[in-house]
Amino acid sequence: MEKVDWHKNHINDNTIITDSYKTTQNVRRYFKSKFGEQFKFNRDFMHWMKNATGLTMGDASQEWIKCQKSK
Repeated sequence: MEKVDWHKNHINDNTIITDSYKTTQNVRRYFKSKFGEQFKFNRDFMHWMKNATGLTMGDASQEWIKCQKSK
């Protein structure tokens, strides 16, 4: 699996979530560009991200939407 620098690499829906995933400002910018200022990390979503190795950031976006609908 290609290494991703979560601080610097361009992130898009096709970016693969690697085992080196970090919750960075760059990742936050990606989600805010998709969902606006209402995007917030929460404990459950951060846990999901840590266990999402091999999935894409597009998958992560869908998971965030799913979490918001279940509130």
